[in-house]
Amino acid sequence: MRVRYSYLQQQFADIDDLWDKLRRFVKTGDFTIGKPLAEFEKRFAELIGTKHAIGVGSGTDSLKLSLKAAGVGHGDEVITAANTFIATAGAINEIGARPVFVDCDDTFCMDVDRLEDTITENTKAIMPVHFTGYLTDMPRLMAIAGKHGLPVIEDACQAILGAIDGKNGGTWGLAGGFSLHPLKNLNVWGDGGVIVTNDESMDGKLRLLRNHGLSSRDEIVVMGYNARLDTLQAVVGTWLIGQTGKITEKRIANAAYYDDRLSPISGIRIPPRPANMRCVYHLYVVFAEDRDGLYGYCRSKGIECKIHYPIPLYRQQGLRFLGYKPGDFPVTDRHAASIISFPTDQHLSRDEQDYVIETVRAFYAGG
Repeated sequence: MRVRYSYLQQQFADIDDLWDKLRRFVKTGDFTIGKPLAEFEKRFAELIGTKHAIGVGSGTDSLKLSLKAAGVGHGDEVITAANTFIATAGAINEIGARPVFVDCDDTFCMDVDRLEDTITENTKAIMPVHFTGYLTDMPRLMAIAGKHGLPVIEDACQAILGAIDGKNGGTWGLAGGFSLHPLKNLNVWGDGGVIVTNDESMDGKLRLLRNHGLSSRDEIVVMGYNARLDTLQAVVGTWLIGQTGKITEKRIANAAYYDDRLSPISGIRIPPRPANMRCVYHLYVVFAEDRDGLYGYCRSKGIECKIHYPIPLYRQQGLRFLGYKPGDFPVTDRHAASIISFPTDQHLSRDEQDYVIETVRAFYAGG
């Protein structure tokens, strides 16, 4: 059996109604910041539970523009998690600021116990990363941020509808950034992103920044970016957004099925599952003894498992200028050596999950 990782061919296999919507849209010529984008933004804000949603070109743009609108700039420091995708640090770097890393805990998110020791006079924002579909401990993080008067910009790119005590990721801080990348839980046909905020001033600044700083065709208020969400992508997003709840529940159910059957296997450790947190499993990740051996065995059996990520961000060649050295973030290092991700999407069948489970069991039983 082959267990694929990307489910996009299944997700978009039956889309006659979407093609009809796209044909009608193309005839309007309303391609740039058009009416369908406003509709999608309204529905996204309702989905997350904020007053405003601003469509932008990518998840990276959602972070970069939010930092810029919050007043972060050249030479400032932004604290973020050591274990994340490059886009988080890249967004900070792109506006001339410096990423400062904090080690993670076994939920793969920032260890908030280590946060306050990292704050300096140069710290101008905190960017928690809700990694794999978990949420950072936002109640404690917000208390620390409030104590130091620091804005919080949430990287919620992997955690749409993830929540703590019923409060969604992206709604805790000044703004939250989301990705619509094809493999996210709500996706479009390429890059796309959304920023959410309840702050009227942020909303106004972000709408200027995403569109060259233009308040009209002829008036430039600030120097901005070309970071708009294409209206065509908004049509796709609006078509899919009504399914987001069901997609999320299916991922959660698939993860629970894995947890129940993988946890008895010697060699596998399931991460903590906090009772007050809704983890939405953009990635289904477990800890594995002899991870590399398991990875190779699963791949040889046709299972497209992944490692997120085998080389910690702080040890990448492109980030050597930050001055970190091996061993500075031991939990991140441990994760890089021991975690493995299995497919858990909404189109995964029980037969496919059972095959993954039996393959893992066979590996630890001696192959």
